[in-house]
Order: sequence, then structure tokens, then C-alpha cells
Amino acid sequence: MIRHRWIGPLSALLMAAAVLFLGTCYFMPSLFEGLAGAAEPPYAAAMDKTKVLDIQIVADETAWANMLQNATAEEYIPATIVIDGVKTNNVGIRPKGNSSLSMVAKDDTTDRYSFKIEFDHYVSGQSWLGLDKLVVNNMQGDATYMKEYLSYDLMAYAGVETPRYAFCDITVNGEPWGFYLAVEALEDSYARRVYGNDHGKLYKPEGMGMRGDGQMNTFMGGVQAGEPDEDGPQWQALPEAGALPPQEPGQAPPPGQPQGEFPAAEQGLSDRAPNPAPGGGDGGFGGQSGGATLQYTDDELSSYSAIFENAVFDSTDLDFARVIQALKQLSAGEELDRVVDVEATLRYFAAHAVIVNLDSYVSNMSHNYYLYEKDGRLTMLPWDFNLAFGGFQSGSASSVVNFPIDTPVSGIALEQRPMLAKLLGVPEYLEQYHSYLRQLVEGYFNSGLFVQTVDALDALISPHVQADPSAFYDHAAYQRGVAELKKLGLLRAQSIEGQLDGRIPATAAGQSANPDALVDASALSLSALGRMGGADLPGEGRAENEGADRAAMERAMAILQAAGEGELTEEQLAQLQALGLTEAQLALLQSRAQRGFGGAGERPDNGQEGLSGEVMQPGNGQDGFANGGGRPREMQAGAVRPVQGERPNAGGLSPAAPAGFDGNACLVLGGYAVSLLAGLLFVLFYRRRRPT
Repeated sequence: MIRHRWIGPLSALLMAAAVLFLGTCYFMPSLFEGLAGAAEPPYAAAMDKTKVLDIQIVADETAWANMLQNATAEEYIPATIVIDGVKTNNVGIRPKGNSSLSMVAKDDTTDRYSFKIEFDHYVSGQSWLGLDKLVVNNMQGDATYMKEYLSYDLMAYAGVETPRYAFCDITVNGEPWGFYLAVEALEDSYARRVYGNDHGKLYKPEGMGMRGDGQMNTFMGGVQAGEPDEDGPQWQALPEAGALPPQEPGQAPPPGQPQGEFPAAEQGLSDRAPNPAPGGGDGGFGGQSGGATLQYTDDELSSYSAIFENAVFDSTDLDFARVIQALKQLSAGEELDRVVDVEATLRYFAAHAVIVNLDSYVSNMSHNYYLYEKDGRLTMLPWDFNLAFGGFQSGSASSVVNFPIDTPVSGIALEQRPMLAKLLGVPEYLEQYHSYLRQLVEGYFNSGLFVQTVDALDALISPHVQADPSAFYDHAAYQRGVAELKKLGLLRAQSIEGQLDGRIPATAAGQSANPDALVDASALSLSALGRMGGADLPGEGRAENEGADRAAMERAMAILQAAGEGELTEEQLAQLQALGLTEAQLALLQSRAQRGFGGAGERPDNGQEGLSGEVMQPGNGQDGFANGGGRPREMQAGAVRPVQGERPNAGGLSPAAPAGFDGNACLVLGGYAVSLLAGLLFVLFYRRRRPT
């Protein structure tokens, strides 16, 4: 028996330590994240960006056919998913997207949708190697297959917390389906992997004002069909997106402008603020940003619906109040480091400026980004780069190559995007931003890494592209696109370096005043990289260039929405003229833009149904396909429509085992148990010595 006069105090001390340890772990879990969060979840290593994943989808054929037939409903069906041999049953899968989804849905030649794969949709806590949701993107509008991959790669090189990504071959019920890009969804697994269990709140602001309900699709369909408008004339078809405006017979294209490319309207190269949209907003087609621009308006939660209605995690009014307070201080431009993670945000914007991604926060769309908040500090996180490298509203090749690094916005004034403007307005932060740009130019481009990466990707994916059964572009178009992509990257780096050194103006106004200083991009063909409307191969376009018309309409609507009810600026008029709009077409679109589209967006998912998160991607449809275009619908079995309101049967699929233990929880419980057990043992075996 243990006998010692210090046993009693030691036992009490151990018991107190156990209680203290438990309390510290509960109230200050971040102190232990360095130990518990050091090892990444298994899926992080499995999503090896240097390899091609094998994703097998096994679903009831009737349910699968019904899902494709009713793709715009975006309803999940159960499936078994096997990724590189790891099988997970009862997984939810559905088509994803908005404009891109509707275009595939309307095309009888293809079912090549992008998909969301939600591992815990039917089985709570289920995952694939710790991942709760995966998206697979069809790379519509990208002849190179590399734009989104390279955008994430550049973000990661810049030190931005990017999602995991890797190319993948997909089969459905044993049949080849297509070559896609798999991307980790920014939800619970991402937040825990990057920030630990004590992570903050995540939002996906949507300035378009319409998510998933197909309101933009309905509107565009009505306009294309020439439906009457009470305030204007009927619609007449727009010219093909990217086409030159009407010219006299025999007239040559503008100097330096390759035939068939969008003329140099220099979208976004203006320091002038456009007229505000109706209601004071400037966000997207709806006229109201709902806070997606991150501009502070007042303290009302309802003024920031585009942020708070798109919360990824369950959030409270107190969580929302922290965001509003941060935006309020951001608008004042004082003590920014208290409400913004300055380093992380500047790294994000530096990489973002390099890739010229205008379907984003920096345009009048004000979407396609995530907002992360922790303890009242905000930062930006990357998402959706299918239209990067000048794929959206970019104008000429020169405007992409020479996109100004100090006013990197499109169709708006820099001041209308305070998360960027307020940071660049601080000399110290502007210098820091420039240093990140220089690191990217020297380390990623001038070092040869960019070309090496493209060449390595080409060697990796070229056979898969050639064998892609539902490709939007044929292999020859892919090869042309890759060659032009390398040109674009090197020319872009050359321009950024010149802007940093002062040889090239770094603002839109400076470039307009001194165009001779710009890098010559006349030999670059942007159209070879792909386009918002998809492929444009001879003889392979859709009837009447439907997708191209839509892309042109969306460009026009974006310009008109920025103008709102005010008069169009000279720059905006030039952009519209470059699209070849008639006065009647302009009047119709302007009346619709000023009235807005109304309509509430799709109900936000809050983790129970999974983040909906799919924003409208203007114009990223397709207007033609290689070899007849995509997977024929005739290959799908059983085009039977489901009964309304009936959930498809799981088809006897058994649930997979839940994900593994939480590392932080194990550490906390283990430490508490050891301390408590030691104290109890001392108390149990200790006996007071009787006095003699």
C-alpha cells in the first residue's frame, strides 16, 4: 500500500490539473491545434494534383436518367462512388451550375453536366477519407482544360488557402463519361483541414441575386424567344459573342485584332465610376448587391442578405454583427489589420490580378469568392476560375495581357470594391501587394515554372483529353489552346513586370493615356483558349448560334446593369457597340436591366442539405462539340420522369462506415482521462497511516 505524507496533496493537485486541462481544452481549443491539427486528413493526400483520379459512379439507371432529364431541378439521387478503389455507398449526387447547367440541359447532344458529390447527404457523418463534399467541373468554355487548375495552382503558390484539386476520369455504371476537374468543396472538411476545429464562419456572397432557381435562365430564354416587353420592343438575335461588329464589305479588322476576336473595348480599363444601379447597388443583374460588394451601408442584417443568406455553417445574429462591424471599419479605412487578415487578402488579390478572373468580386458580378470571418477579421478565399485568363468580359487580347495591377477591376470603379480599394489605398499595403506580384512574376513565370507546369500537365492529361467521350473541344483545339495559354501567361508576366518597374502604366487611366507603352499582344488569340459560349469549331456550332447569342446578351446585360438608370459612359457605349447591338435591342435590354429580375434566390444550404453555392456563371455554356458534341442522351437508359415529390429509392445501397475520429477530440478526452485516472488511483490506494 502506498504511504507518503505528500500523497494527499499530490492527488488533489492531479485532480485539479485534470479539471483545469479539460476547461482549457473546452474554452481555448486553439491552443492545441498545433498538436492535433498537424496531420492532414487522408483525402488531402489522395487528391494528388500530379495524378488523375479514377471516379466511378454507380447509380440506378432509371434514377440517373431521371436526374439528367430534370437536371435544372438540381435534385440529389443516391449513388455508390468509388474513387481510386475506395468505395462509399449512399452518396448524394446532382448536377450543378446555373447558366452552364441550363445550356447543357437545352442541348440534345450532351449530358456533360458538372456535378456535386455529397458524401454525407444520406448518411450523417459519412465521408470519403474525411471529405464531406466534392465537386467535379466539366471545364465548359476551356479548350485548354487547364485554366481552373492553373488558377488554383497560382493561388497556392502565392500562399492562399486553396481547396484541393485534381483531374479525374469519370465513368457512370461502367461506361466512360468524361474528363473533369475535381475540387474540394469549401465546407466543413475544408474549414477543419485549413483552420482546425475552432474555425470561423464561412460565407459565399452572391451579387447576382439569383442562385440555382434558374431565374436568369428563364429571363434569357424569354429574351431569346422574343417575348414582348411592356417597356420596350421585342428581342432580335444578337451577333455571336466575340464576333466583330458589322463592317463594310472588304473592310479589314482593326489593326492588331485577329479576325473573329472581340474588339478592344478595354472592359474594366476605366478609373471612372459608372452610374449606380437602381436602389444604390451595383451587384450583377439584380441591381442590388445585398452586401456582396462588401460595401458598408448600415447596421441592418437585411442589407447584407447576399452574404448572410449564403452562410455555409449555422450562424447567429451575433456572427452576422461581427461581419457588419468589420465592413463598417473597413469602409472607414482605419486600423484595417484589426478587421482584415491583410497578408492573406493581399496574397489572394495579387494572384487574382495575375489570372485576370473577371467573373468575380472585381467586376459588376461581385460573386465567385468565399468570405471567411474569424474573431471579427475577414479574408477572401478562392472559388470558380473556369473563366479566368481573360475568359469573361475581357475585351481584346491586349486588355487581358496588360490588365492594370493597381486598378484591377472591370466595369466598376475601384472604390466600389472596398476589400481591395481600402488595402491598396494604404502605401504600406500597396507595396506589400506589389511584392507578392513580383514574387509571382519572378518565381512562377520568369523561373520557367509556369511553362514547366503547363508542359507537365499536357503530358499528364493529353491522352485523357484525346479519349474524352464528351469533350466540348476536339484534341486539335486543345493543342492550339495550350500553345496560346503559354503565350498568354508569359506576356501577362511581362506586362506585370513592366507595371511594377514603372515602364508600363499600372492604372487604367495611365494605360489609356499611353497605349504605346503596353505589351504587344497582337499575336495572341484569346478565342483559341476557349470562350464563354463553348466551342466554336467549323460545322459544329449549335443551330443559330444559340449559346453565342446568350453570351453576348449577358455581356450586354452586365454593362447595362452597371450603368443603372443613368446615362451610359463613352466606354460603356463602346462596349455595347462592339457587341453589335441595335437601338431596339439596347432599349429592350436596358429596360429589363433597370427593372431587375426580382425574385429571391435559392434557399441557402446550411450543412443539412450541403452548400448550394452554385452561382450563375454568365455565358459559360457551349455552342458546339467535337465529334458531334458530348455524350448522346440515347446512351442513357430509361428516360422515365419521377413522380413529383417522390424521393428516388436508394436501390438497396448500404451505408458506408462513418468517417474517422476527430483528432482534437481524442487529444482532449485522452488527456483528461489520463489525468483523472492517475488522481483516482492515488486516492484509491492511499491509506492514512494510523498514529502509533
